[in-house]
Amino acid sequence: MRLVLSAAFLSVVIGLGTAWAQTSAQSPMSQDQKKAISKSCTDQANAKGLHGKQRRKFRSECKKAGGKSQ
Repeated sequence: MRLVLSAAFLSVVIGLGTAWAQTSAQSPMSQDQKKAISKSCTDQANAKGLHGKQRRKFRSECKKAGGKSQ
């Protein structure tokens, strides 16, 4: 009886750990949303005429802000 309970408990623990790992690894944003944010940041950088390091820095900050104008 003790062996059966131990096996059942171990199965539950492994199952919960796997389920938690899968949900925490999922991104809350879809690929389409990420592409739209990236495009928005690229368009803003183009409008400002940014190039090189300034452009990379601007786009990085823009994407972290969700594509909002800075």
